[in-house]
Amino acid sequence: MKVQILGTGCKKCKEFYENAEVAIRELNVDCELEKIESIEEIVSMGVMVTPALAVDGKIQSTGKVLTVAQIKEVLER
Repeated sequence: MKVQILGTGCKKCKEFYENAEVAIRELNVDCELEKIESIEEIVSMGVMVTPALAVDGKIQSTGKVLTVAQIKEVLER
């Protein structure tokens, strides 16, 4: 599984990345966590509002910081 946090590096994006790290650790899932800060790459994925969450290349959330519990729900689907 590949988890990507898309954002330009603002405070909210950093918080989202940290929440994702915690969620992954608590679920003990084998995955790659990646931070994407390039505006060109973010837009090429179809995201216009950050922060965003993608799992295996599919956008799961945009425009808000998900909590650890919300990220866990997405990853458990």
